[in-house]
Amino acid sequence: MTARLIFPLLLGFIGAAILVSLGVWQMQRLEWKQGVLAEIDAQISGPAIALPIDADPEADRYAPVELTGTIGRPEIPVLVSVKRVGPGYRLIVPFETQGRRVLLDQGFIPLDAKDAARPTGEVTIRGNLHWPDEIDSYTPDNDLDANIWFSRDVPTLAEALDTEPLLVIAATQTDPSVTPLPVDSSAIPNDHLNYAITWFSLAVVWLGMTAFLVSRIRRTTTKG
Repeated sequence: MTARLIFPLLLGFIGAAILVSLGVWQMQRLEWKQGVLAEIDAQISGPAIALPIDADPEADRYAPVELTGTIGRPEIPVLVSVKRVGPGYRLIVPFETQGRRVLLDQGFIPLDAKDAARPTGEVTIRGNLHWPDEIDSYTPDNDLDANIWFSRDVPTLAEALDTEPLLVIAATQTDPSVTPLPVDSSAIPNDHLNYAITWFSLAVVWLGMTAFLVSRIRRTTTKG
């Protein structure tokens, strides 16, 4: 009987060890990811810097800035859905500051406010630089006739509004009718804990199946 149990026991313990090691690896990844998110949060809320001349999409992502300038027109509404609020648009407008013309994401408006009149003029804003990655194979083409966009693709927006390919996401209100949607780390995926729980659960199931198999072998051997 002992010889017949060696293989299933080895298979069970080795399989469980592999699954547990994957769970431990995911816990290590979780700790690393939490550190990265903490660094991003600290950068987002850090002291404002001057608007970079040659901004780097990696090094300057989330960099805080404070700008005084003029909101221009036209507006580009980008379709978005906000949790616990529903669908609406992000308003992207040209913003002129210190002799430069950049993109400004003012924030959220409801669907029925798309064609409402909104003030222009000089404002001081605090915000963060960002290069959103919102295009995949499922992203529809922008409806230019209806002026409805489906992603914040910085180069395309810059070409449409004749600005530098530089997007500032407003963290402070620029218009009472527009709700700022500031950048934060909540949109960055961090599923490592769920993955770890999955691997640990599979290890328990694997050991349970091994115990069941061993029990059946022992019963069969005893009856024989």
